[in-house]
Amino acid sequence: MTGTQVDALVRIMPPAHGSGEEVDWDTAEAQLGTRLPADYHAFMAVYGGGNIGGQLSILLPLPVDSVWSGGTIAGETPNLRHYWEEEGGLAGTDFGADAVMAWGVGCSSPDLLGWLMTGPDPDRWPVVVWRRHVSWDEPSLALFDCGMAEFVRRLLLAEFDRCPLSDLSLWGRIEPFVHWREQDRRFLAGLDPITGEPDPTAEMF
Repeated sequence: MTGTQVDALVRIMPPAHGSGEEVDWDTAEAQLGTRLPADYHAFMAVYGGGNIGGQLSILLPLPVDSVWSGGTIAGETPNLRHYWEEEGGLAGTDFGADAVMAWGVGCSSPDLLGWLMTGPDPDRWPVVVWRRHVSWDEPSLALFDCGMAEFVRRLLLAEFDRCPLSDLSLWGRIEPFVHWREQDRRFLAGLDPITGEPDPTAEMF
């Protein structure tokens, strides 16, 4: 099932630039204190860590030597837990902040995306999103009963009832995925890390 979810994502957003990660999963999961979902494993094998359309960063399981990107699960999870505590958790649940773990970060409106670790089987963890900008009568935290790969696919195809993020940058828009190594290469070449076009601000760095 999890491979099928990533295969479905590949059909609309093909990987490029020699994507994929060689991950020491034993080390990563030992450091994080838990197994990670199989669709996340599959996503890393096919795509790796990187960015979708300059709007959504998919976090890495371990740090990398990167000049441009390379955010990690461990690096962003404390932020997601902070906002979980600040919001008093998700309405209708009694999970504490230690039950959430980040896997993605929005770029335009820096939303945080993660898993709600509802039990011992990571393949059953739903996606939780902390949205920075919502209307006054909406909660900032929202839960989605799907895995991370399925969440990304449904976001790009606008298959939720409404956009699950703060902004519409990826809502119903299939943008390319750019691996962090390709972002580094472009940045060091004076190009925009996402588009690959000449970057007029490159001389500032």
